[in-house]
Amino acid sequence: RCVEAFYIYFHAGRVEDPYVSITKKWQVPKDGYSEEVEKEVGQAERKLCTHTSAFVRASVIQAFLGSAPQLTLQLYICIIRQEITAPRSIFMLLSLLSIVYGALRCNILALKIKYDDYEVRVKPAAYLCIFLWRSFEIATRVTVLVLFSSVLRIWIFPVVMLNFFGFYFFPWILFWRSKSPFPENIEKEFSRVGTTIVLCLLTFLYAGINMFCWSAVQVNINDPDLISKSQNWYQMTVFYILRFIENAFLLLMWYLHKTDIYLYVCTVSLFLRLLLSYCTAIFFMLVFYQFCHPCKKLFSSTITEALLSCFKFLFFIRKSPKSTVLRGKAAVKSPENTDETLSSSKTIDSQKGDLHQSASSNA
Repeated sequence: RCVEAFYIYFHAGRVEDPYVSITKKWQVPKDGYSEEVEKEVGQAERKLCTHTSAFVRASVIQAFLGSAPQLTLQLYICIIRQEITAPRSIFMLLSLLSIVYGALRCNILALKIKYDDYEVRVKPAAYLCIFLWRSFEIATRVTVLVLFSSVLRIWIFPVVMLNFFGFYFFPWILFWRSKSPFPENIEKEFSRVGTTIVLCLLTFLYAGINMFCWSAVQVNINDPDLISKSQNWYQMTVFYILRFIENAFLLLMWYLHKTDIYLYVCTVSLFLRLLLSYCTAIFFMLVFYQFCHPCKKLFSSTITEALLSCFKFLFFIRKSPKSTVLRGKAAVKSPENTDETLSSSKTIDSQKGDLHQSASSNA
């Protein structure tokens, strides 16, 4: 792909394309007005776009299935040996940048898939917010996993397996609950077995991404594009709430079972800094979706409104059992109270009858 992409790029414009296709994109609405833009796309440009999308997907795969485990392993070695060498620190920094770049490309890919009918232009401020959001989120997550595994080596495997298989089977559970037919139109030359292998690999990558950060691309096996094009604020909110609780729990277990290698480390300060770092990542995420998202005018509701409604929903769920208990207590009363209520109801009915008779006589 690289050789063909360079060949097409350097020979573009020398030979006229045999045919040109026309694409139509809508502009993001400005002041409530949107305009459709037509653009001629040649064969060479279309091939370059195909190679570019393949490079983006390859960078995401390399980041989360290659660089993320490598960064975790190198940081674990540094903590166990209690030393950080210059070459290892350089490789760790490169691995972190690779993961952040993969997560950034995943965000941009999600934007182009969800808003395929629109001409999406990402501004530098949006790139900066995504970079800071992903940097704090991934660095905090890797550090928490490494600290926990350094003191509880056996228990890290159930934590990792629970996270991985939970995210791996989540799209399949949604597909099973929807009772939709098995997708057949992914690729024409794929058989049913090949389609199943592709879907398993896709959900494998989805689980690998969610192990370290929120995947902006949500897998939807029911959709022909295999990607959910709806913006699910509730799912994102629940993910970050649960991930924050999980990180706090893992840090608490690390703090309670810390060994002598952390004798010269202020563990309380490190505990609070990691939680603050994850909150910083959430802050930059909110800034991106609230102010820097290129398609924020297409949202039916902002992320702040979604968060408030989600918190209200969770508060209502938490409060509803109490209300049902109170209703149950009010329904089951002593015989004395029931007699009092019956007598009071009789007096009220008699008063209503007297008022009705007086009103009829006046009439």
